Amino acid sequence: MKPTIALVGRPNVGKSTLFNRLTRSRDALVADLPGLTRDRHYGHGRVGSKPYLAVDTGGFEPVVDSGILYEMAKHTLQAIDEADAVVFLVDARAGITPQDKIIANRLRQSPRPVFLAVNKGEGGNQAVLAAEFYELALGEPLVISGAHGDGVYDLIEIVLAHFPDAAEEERVEKHPVFAVIGRPNVGKSTLVNTILGEERVITFDMAGTTRDSIHIDFERGGKPFTIIDTAGVRRRGKVDEAVEKFSVIKAMQAVEAANVAVLVLDAQQDIADQDATIAGFALEAGRALVVAVNKWDNISEERKEQIKRDIARKLYFLEFARFHYVSALHGRGIDGLFDSIQAAYDAAMTKMSTPKITRVLQSAVERQQPPRAGLVRPKMRYAHQGGMNPPIIVIHGNALQHISDAYTRYLTQTFRKAFNLQGTPLRIQYNVGENPYEETDTKPKKPLRRVTLSNRIAKREEHKQVKKQVKRKNKASAKKTNAR
Repeated sequence: MKPTIALVGRPNVGKSTLFNRLTRSRDALVADLPGLTRDRHYGHGRVGSKPYLAVDTGGFEPVVDSGILYEMAKHTLQAIDEADAVVFLVDARAGITPQDKIIANRLRQSPRPVFLAVNKGEGGNQAVLAAEFYELALGEPLVISGAHGDGVYDLIEIVLAHFPDAAEEERVEKHPVFAVIGRPNVGKSTLVNTILGEERVITFDMAGTTRDSIHIDFERGGKPFTIIDTAGVRRRGKVDEAVEKFSVIKAMQAVEAANVAVLVLDAQQDIADQDATIAGFALEAGRALVVAVNKWDNISEERKEQIKRDIARKLYFLEFARFHYVSALHGRGIDGLFDSIQAAYDAAMTKMSTPKITRVLQSAVERQQPPRAGLVRPKMRYAHQGGMNPPIIVIHGNALQHISDAYTRYLTQTFRKAFNLQGTPLRIQYNVGENPYEETDTKPKKPLRRVTLSNRIAKREEHKQVKKQVKRKNKASAKKTNAR
């Protein structure tokens, strides 16, 4: 089993930068801003000779007893308890701070092995930079640079030396990955914690609590899943902070990386145009979609009817998706929601045989032929599957470029019903066959010569001149023969 290494330290010492260096990724947001990371972020270590898991944590504020900083500290302590080893990061430029001493005292009480890393030490004398930090009594300080990679490999090798070689990794099977998306403060993180059955991500009564996209692996019913908690996406005009702009980008990337998108709506607020925009992005990315209308237990019956009418009017293009009215805080409706997530994943990854697709197509054409386009009627010959997630059906035939959008919607509904593709968008592509009688020569044709009376006379005079020349040649050859 892979060892887990937790990166711990006060805010803005470079934990996320080191995490990205260890995982060789850009999964963690990095900026010159204290307190950017809030939730625990897991990743597979790719620096070092052995496999391991790296955990990025928020800035550790152990002396705070309330607010968002308290929640961050609580999650950091949980990461320490879950880890097999702890890397305590300090800032070489700032030196020892009172907060570093408090964190060091807390870590000395932990049974986990702790390794002291002096970050931001590029270009300096390592012995001089490390001398000050012996005061923390956590062993020999190791000077590194997470931004430049100096000393990072040596640090990880020292940490991993305490663990035996892990067995070869088993072949990773594909499993459902679903991203929870929506506007800020609609209950996405609460829904994630309810699905996981633990307080895995920070929930706080403040819009924008989640800043990064948190990937969490878990099992349900003996099957592996990955859930992605994303930052809330506001309208572009309201996004002014650089951190929030990067959070929105990470949320959009999470949709691209997922198989299923779970759109969370707030029943206590009106269905906004931004909800439709977020749903449209997931639809454009071709992701299967499940809609969870959260906070359903605290509204009146009249309000419930109004929300359903607004959904039917503003989210009409999500007719293929399943809607669930849930309460993430109290855990109501979660089982049915998860069943729909699994069904949407199965539909998005379904495999359809070419003979059955063709039979469904022929049956649909027999019931209703495509309308004519002038003197031409499109003719469909056969179809096959062209891709998954989303399912793509490629139809071959003649004059298919004249098929209308209405007839395409008719075919989409027919295929969706025949193959039970509930919860996923379905795309149809038309492959037009070449016309064998169509002129394929790219050279320009010679213009046809118009036959007129003057042309005929000129042609006749030309023939007469040719006959006279032939007679002259014959006479000349005859004279030569007689002379001999």
